[in-house]
Amino acid sequence: MKIALFATCIVDAMYPRTAQATVAILERLGHKVVFPSGQACCGQMHVNSGYFKEAHSVVANHVAAFDTDDYDVAVAPSGSCVASVKHQHELVARRCGDAALEARAAVVGAKTYELSQLLTDVLGVTSAAEQLGSYFPHKVTYHPSCHGMRLLRLEDKQLNLLKSVGAIEMVELPEADQCCGFGGTFSMKNADVSSAMNADKAANICGTGAELCSGGDASCLMHIGGGLSRQGSDVGTLHFAEILASTLENPVSVSGAVTLAGSKR
Repeated sequence: MKIALFATCIVDAMYPRTAQATVAILERLGHKVVFPSGQACCGQMHVNSGYFKEAHSVVANHVAAFDTDDYDVAVAPSGSCVASVKHQHELVARRCGDAALEARAAVVGAKTYELSQLLTDVLGVTSAAEQLGSYFPHKVTYHPSCHGMRLLRLEDKQLNLLKSVGAIEMVELPEADQCCGFGGTFSMKNADVSSAMNADKAANICGTGAELCSGGDASCLMHIGGGLSRQGSDVGTLHFAEILASTLENPVSVSGAVTLAGSKR
């Protein structure tokens, strides 16, 4: 297949290794990856804060970048951004009275997948060790981000892929389905509540004895990494794409895991 990479703002700006890992995984499976150069923000933060009018041009730009026959499907290593493309873009266009954009957004949304969705539902990956050569001999726990769980209905797709990685030791995270407290602008508008939620999440992660916490959204992992750092923990965070990309011959180092806002262990 020809697959368009939707990198997302935070991955492009702060976690490019996650995008590189996504490309490596897909190319390992024999697919061609292209990068639509016009892509920028998907407008999720605008919409979540109620700025539909201001989001219109942002949504229009995303649709223009991806409304092309030059690829079969699009993929992003982010549940929240894909949820925005699939569930918010049509809404923004409709609220702004732009029927043409609404129709085009529906087409783009239908072709856009979160990474674990694409790997599991479209490409048929059931064993990361066997089909991707994934190898990661570390103790890992997993946080499922809210948008992936509740809007995309990913269920255990990311977790099952992690469990199928060679040599990995997965440990269950208590209260895994509880929000980490990020929520985009929520963490700034409601900083005290956000920090309290993050502290609970970090304490649960530390209690597992894991070396790393993995997940599918860089924004949540950045937020969690900050909470872990404030508790004096040396537990890092690492996107599941980077774990899937790790092999016996070319392992991803735990020392490269993110601990606070992109800093390395």
